[in-house]
Amino acid sequence: MSTALGAAPVRDLAAATTTASRAVGPVLATATAATGLMAGLFFAFDVAVMPGLAAGDDRTFVTAMQHINVSILNPVFGAVFVGALAVPAVGTWLLHRSGQRAATLWTAVATLLYLAALVLTSAVNVPLNDRLAAAGDPSAVTDLAAVRAAFEPTWTTANIARTVLCTAAAVALTRALLLHRRPAAR
Repeated sequence: MSTALGAAPVRDLAAATTTASRAVGPVLATATAATGLMAGLFFAFDVAVMPGLAAGDDRTFVTAMQHINVSILNPVFGAVFVGALAVPAVGTWLLHRSGQRAATLWTAVATLLYLAALVLTSAVNVPLNDRLAAAGDPSAVTDLAAVRAAFEPTWTTANIARTVLCTAAAVALTRALLLHRRPAAR
C-alpha cells in the first residue's frame, strides 16, 4: 500500500532496512580489512623500506623507489586503495539506513580519515613519485643526491602521516564493527 505521495509501502521500507542491516557486518569487515591493509603498507614503508633505502647510496635509493613506484601500480593495489574509501562509504550509508547512529558516526569518521590520506597521497606522494620518474634512468642522472634530497624527506614525512590517518581509520572502523555487533549500542 502506497501513501498519497507515492512513497514506497511501509513493508518494503522495512524489508530494505533489514537487508541493509544484514549487509552491514560483511561490509564493515571488508572495509576494516582494506583500510588495515593500507595502513600496514604505509607502516611497512615507515619502519622497513625507507629506513633500509636510507642506508643505501643515492643510485640505489632512486633506482629502488622508481621500481617500487612502477610495481605498486597493479590491479590488486588499485582495488584495495580505492576499496578502502568506497567500502567504508557504503558502510556509512548502510548503517545510517539501519538506524545505527553511533556506528554510522565511526564509519563516517573512518571514511573521512581515509579520504584525507588519499588527498595527501594525491597532493604530495604522487607528484613526488612523478618527479622521481621524470628524473630518468639513474645511470644518466648527473646529481642523484639532489634528486634524492628533493624526494626523500617530504615523501617520508607524508607517508608517516598517511600511516597515522589509515591506522586511525582502521581503529574507527573496528569501533563501528563492534558497535554494530552490539544491538544496545545502536
